[in-house]
Amino acid sequence: MTLWTWARSRQFPTLPAPVARVFDVAPGVRVSADCHWHDVPRDYPTLLALHGLEGSSEAHYMRGIADKAWRAGFNVVRLNQRNCGGTEHLCSTLYHSGLTADASAVLRELVATEGLRSLAVAGYSLGGNLALKLAAEWSDAGAGPLHAVCAVSPTMDLERCVRALERRANYAYQWNFVRNLKARMRRKIALFPDQFSSEPLRRIRTVRDFDELYTAPHFGFKNAADYYYRASALRVVDRIRIPALILTAADDPFVPIEPFSDPAITANRAITVHVSPHGGHCAFLTRAGDDDGYWAEAQIVRWAQRYCITQATDHGLRTTDYQPTAP
Repeated sequence: MTLWTWARSRQFPTLPAPVARVFDVAPGVRVSADCHWHDVPRDYPTLLALHGLEGSSEAHYMRGIADKAWRAGFNVVRLNQRNCGGTEHLCSTLYHSGLTADASAVLRELVATEGLRSLAVAGYSLGGNLALKLAAEWSDAGAGPLHAVCAVSPTMDLERCVRALERRANYAYQWNFVRNLKARMRRKIALFPDQFSSEPLRRIRTVRDFDELYTAPHFGFKNAADYYYRASALRVVDRIRIPALILTAADDPFVPIEPFSDPAITANRAITVHVSPHGGHCAFLTRAGDDDGYWAEAQIVRWAQRYCITQATDHGLRTTDYQPTAP
């Protein structure tokens, strides 16, 4: 299922063309997003979508979420992580699995410039880890207009996920991630030769190698293990006070299910966890209906409707009734 949904072509004829937007999220750091706005954006709730490792705003699930959320009356912002989606030239830095500052800066700017009053965040894989970590941080700050968070196959215990990825059965997944990480790093080095060395590339065989030689030192972590610990959402999920939905699968090839029964999650009333027996990694394909068979995308919209539209009604916002087909 993981491979099938990754390779399957999808079309979204009802989704309007996006408006490209660039955000200054830190000194010298810019990120881009594909935005779908209704006629008066502040009159509608807004969903921010976050992609996974080496993904982009063009990932099929990012467009699938956008299509369903748009039909439900949401504005949608499909954010590219730093350097993703062909944006290596926008900054001289890298990105990592716990870097929530960019998404937070984007949300704050949209609230300030567009007057947005009801927000949801949805993330897949690495983006799911970011979404949960961001939910904890915004909960600490009082949440504000962030009313719902969804995480699909979140890599919220990075050490366990990387360890699972290193299993022999996952060689193809590891190879694909490493191939893309090294290719992106070569493009980065070509743009900023004074910032990075190409010498470590020849020694990289695994995601852990890449994080040990590039990610950790670039961001000031002691090593890959320190990075995985400090960037994992599992360390902070007990602080989440925003309604948060986690969708994961027992047969996910490299996101183990054990962390989802951690007391930090099970004791938190703000978090709802659904562990499906099947679904793979970020796949969750079911019999096609109004939701075109992509079950997790439909659940994201349903969750966002449940909480954002309640808030939208309180604020006089407009929405559209969208009822995805039950799995």
